[in-house]
Amino acid sequence: MSGEIPVWRPQALRQVTPNFEAPPGFHPIKVVGMHGLTGINAELIEPISMKSSEDWREIVNELQSWGEVPLPESVTRLTTENSERGMVVIIEAEEDWIGEFLPWGSDGLLKVRSKNAPNGSDVPLGGYSWNDRDVIILRRSISEDENSEDALANALQENDLESCQGILGGIGRCLGTFHSSMRTLRELPPDQKRWNSRNEKIEGLLRAQFIWRAPYTKEQPCTVTLLDVRVSDFSGDTVRIGPPRLSDALIPHDSEKPAMRDLASLVHDLSRIHHIVSTKLPLKQLRIALIGGWRETAPEEWASDKAFYSHRGGMAIWEYEQCLMDVLEASSNQSGAPQPAIDTLQYVKMYQKKMFNNRTFAALSFMAFFFGVSTLINQFPPSSTEMIPPLGFFAAGYLCLKTYRGMSPSPEIPFKEI
Repeated sequence: MSGEIPVWRPQALRQVTPNFEAPPGFHPIKVVGMHGLTGINAELIEPISMKSSEDWREIVNELQSWGEVPLPESVTRLTTENSERGMVVIIEAEEDWIGEFLPWGSDGLLKVRSKNAPNGSDVPLGGYSWNDRDVIILRRSISEDENSEDALANALQENDLESCQGILGGIGRCLGTFHSSMRTLRELPPDQKRWNSRNEKIEGLLRAQFIWRAPYTKEQPCTVTLLDVRVSDFSGDTVRIGPPRLSDALIPHDSEKPAMRDLASLVHDLSRIHHIVSTKLPLKQLRIALIGGWRETAPEEWASDKAFYSHRGGMAIWEYEQCLMDVLEASSNQSGAPQPAIDTLQYVKMYQKKMFNNRTFAALSFMAFFFGVSTLINQFPPSSTEMIPPLGFFAAGYLCLKTYRGMSPSPEIPFKEI
């Protein structure tokens, strides 16, 4: 790995003397934030050399393997490529393999995702770890089929709404199927405290001009999720499970997340593609197709209106989090303002103001129910005539509550259109 700085290493963070051990054949790399990013750090490992089959054998010799891996002595040739998430190695052996190095490891659930994903998913067949840290994941080959991002970009350029809706609906159904398979594996109560705390930490690092906390609903339980989902991870009915994104190393996850967060990640990536590609198609119509597809196959409760209820977080707060992570990664690389994350964040205050104003109806509902109960207590037992005022209060309270809930921003509508 000579003197050049690899593309996956945060360019704007300062490298300091590492205080942790790396496996044999790897460099330990510790980077820390400076100036506005003081408080973040990441521990990375990078292979010292990856040019020959001997390098491969030396690297994996001290690592623990899991699943299927190529026999080290059968490896004859290596070809390396760089990606934003780590080195990728094309391994020529008795069969061709793809090795993906994980500079910052993972959340420890890669094996669980791989072993329990729906049939047909593009998952690692095996890999290597060291002291419970994922180091390399392996798959036999990369699908030569056109990934969904390429297909979607072409359809957007041609302003072909029907094709876009078909692609996005299929992607949504594929993601929903993955979540249904994970529900049988794990479903725990929402971790409101840790979710809000993580947002607070990111907001503090970025010196954000706004804050957002949510109570969340029980329809957003903790489960095994993908954490980062891109349109390019899909091809037909297949979802690809790959390395985590940089922000997962800068602000590590300390709890599991709901399936809704995966959907928000995918919806946010759709916004990125829509921003980049020149198209006349409205983003709202595309979001409707994607979210609708997911709701068809995701667990019914997780895809219910209650789960999407924006007044209690819904999908909106997870989209907000995705924008924050884009800004955090861009800041750590000095790569400029990430779009459409920056534009979306400009509408957060207006979005929150709308929800705050909606609370007027919630307050009126509470007052009406309060007066209804008070009237009943003061006139108990009430006559038929005396029942009219409290019933009127209850009816008004119900109407105000229903109006309040109906005013919750729809998940299909982008922030800037609310």
